[in-house]
Amino acid sequence: MKAFSPATGVRILIGVLALWLPVLFAFPAGAYDRRSPVVEAVEKSGPAVVNIRTEQIVRGRNSPFFGFSDPFFDQFFQDLVPPRTYRTQSLGSGVIIDPKGYVLTNAHVIEKASKIFVALTDRGQELEAELVGLDEGIDLAVLRIQGEGPFPALQPGRSDDLLVGETVIAIGNPLGLGHSITTGIVSSTRRRLPIEGDGFALFIQTDALINPGNSGGPLININGELIGINTAIIQQAQGIGFAIPIETARRIIDDLIKLGRVRRAFLGIIPGEVGQAFSTIRGAGGVLVNRIEPGSPAQRAGILVADVLLALDGDPVGSPAEYRSLLRTYTPDSRIRINLLRGMEPKEVEVELSALPAGYALDYATRVFGLDLIESRHGLLVKQVISGSTAEQTGIRPGDRVAEVAGEQVTTSEEFSRAIEERIGLEPLRFLVVRNGRGYYLDLP
Repeated sequence: MKAFSPATGVRILIGVLALWLPVLFAFPAGAYDRRSPVVEAVEKSGPAVVNIRTEQIVRGRNSPFFGFSDPFFDQFFQDLVPPRTYRTQSLGSGVIIDPKGYVLTNAHVIEKASKIFVALTDRGQELEAELVGLDEGIDLAVLRIQGEGPFPALQPGRSDDLLVGETVIAIGNPLGLGHSITTGIVSSTRRRLPIEGDGFALFIQTDALINPGNSGGPLININGELIGINTAIIQQAQGIGFAIPIETARRIIDDLIKLGRVRRAFLGIIPGEVGQAFSTIRGAGGVLVNRIEPGSPAQRAGILVADVLLALDGDPVGSPAEYRSLLRTYTPDSRIRINLLRGMEPKEVEVELSALPAGYALDYATRVFGLDLIESRHGLLVKQVISGSTAEQTGIRPGDRVAEVAGEQVTTSEEFSRAIEERIGLEPLRFLVVRNGRGYYLDLP
């Protein structure tokens, strides 16, 4: 056998390097790990994210007074100044949750929109969409794309098992920059923020940048699962954003698609404030059960008058307003776990909510305020005042017109019922009553 010389070994090594060096340089060091979980999550969810553009047609008149206006002169000159029609546009985001083209977004993204358009990245085109349903209080809406499916969809995941500190990804259309991606971590899984009135809402808090235009877009976890709908930023702070938990959205999506609105769930409790002494002893508030409606889910579950509700599905309630805020995120047939105190003994009950009984709000107004109302072409009139009621004590008479409930205008029985349903247990409640062209604000009871 011929001896293997060092020179031969060098020649072989040079030959091997000549073959493999081009391959090595074609794949830089570390290329194998560039497909991070974030990359894979975005690839999985990205096609289901849409950019939303809305148009609103506005009609108005330019004032001839160059910044000075007076109602009398505005009315006098309204026929002299022709109306002007113009279009305004706004941008937002959304996520397709069903191959049929259903899109979940924020209600405020499509507020007052005359036309809605969605842009799909995988098709490179913009399609018109119709509003299917919305709930302004929860700030969620469902659209449907007008086009041939199936569409790439991202099924709702879970937000009830989120971990503080885990990585999340926000995708949206900030400032018109479609499919912008930001990452961050979860700071709070159930952040309580005040909303209009004295209620609150629960949000996922994250430092993933959520800029104007991101509203309605998805918040996803590292597995590419939909866990929230981006909805808000605190303008005074940097890098603090909020998303509606997908668990909240899951409870109402079917109602929005099938009915166009969210049905009000009925527990049958008239809530009240707990005493200051109780709050001081416990170091936290609660909700006192003032009354229980006969035959209601609360009665069937064994809840009693004078029980103190502490939490719904683990979320603490410190006031009647907080109780109403939480309850409105549930729909009939939902099962809810209630923690309460009976005396000083803690208890836990599970209740299946029902639908609000037909005519409940009008019946409630009669029983609690003493108002028996009738709808007419002049508005909502007092048909009868119940003897001995607070309405009678404040001087309300048959024929008076009820024009507002808690600052909300009402002209029909349906509008009145919606206003009352939102405020069951809120006492006193302010009414605007009109008699002989004069209005009077009255607090009942």
